[in-house]
Amino acid sequence: MLKRRRYKLEEQEQLIPLINEIRRDHPRMSARDIYLKLHPSSMGRDQFERFCMDSGYRIKLIKNYRVTTNSLGVTRFPNLIKDIEVTGVNQVFVSDITYFDIGDKTYYLTLIMDLYNREVVGSSASDNLRTEATTIPALYRLITERGKANLKKAIFHSDGGGQYYSNDFKKITREVGMQNSMTEEKIYENAHAERLNGVIKNNYLYPYGPTNLKELKKELKRAVHMYNTGKPHTALGKQTPANYLKNNIIDNEDNSKSYLPLPTIHNNHYLKRKTSNNKVNVI
Repeated sequence: MLKRRRYKLEEQEQLIPLINEIRRDHPRMSARDIYLKLHPSSMGRDQFERFCMDSGYRIKLIKNYRVTTNSLGVTRFPNLIKDIEVTGVNQVFVSDITYFDIGDKTYYLTLIMDLYNREVVGSSASDNLRTEATTIPALYRLITERGKANLKKAIFHSDGGGQYYSNDFKKITREVGMQNSMTEEKIYENAHAERLNGVIKNNYLYPYGPTNLKELKKELKRAVHMYNTGKPHTALGKQTPANYLKNNIIDNEDNSKSYLPLPTIHNNHYLKRKTSNNKVNVI
């Protein structure tokens, strides 16, 4: 019962940024149509409509929606990247969950980006908003891409989605030694991650045209590769994320055993051990 209540809370928290995103794309879409689009598993149509009304979606987008704690012990994290200077890889990762439409079905994408070189280092595609289908497989991808030892004290920053502070997600970041961070002033504003969502969806996935979840997972992997190796960034001196990392790694590299910030260094034994225990699909 407690687990079911916790999942319901986590999904409700993630619904807020997704509803915000839908309302930005479809300013006059009704709560009923949003329900039909997202079809959340934790509540029915009438309950979802009440949830939208109670959250301030009757006419305008939500304003100043904030929850700090609740009866289930959920606590938000402080914003650790406010005014921070990112000087190297594996220092700050940003993440967000977005929706992706295929016909009349809605799927969910979770992306993780290294803020230093804008490289997508974690991703997942799913047909539901459960933590084990969204943030956890994306986090495992990050761990195998960068290596567990290299992530100690790294900051993992996200919006207010419940999947980012679920007990299962926090357990993994705690084991790795990462610091959890969330937006505060504008709780559902996560500019770098939100911009990445738009690029991956509109510049890659929609043109690729996947027709089902299996194809979406395949094309997401392709999109991430193309983004990392083929898309130049003005902020990176018009270099791709992969080239920027290659050309600047020497300035940030520490060859001690505890820190090898190369994306080719993998701790695969850790990933295999964790995925075998949790039976998580990693694309």
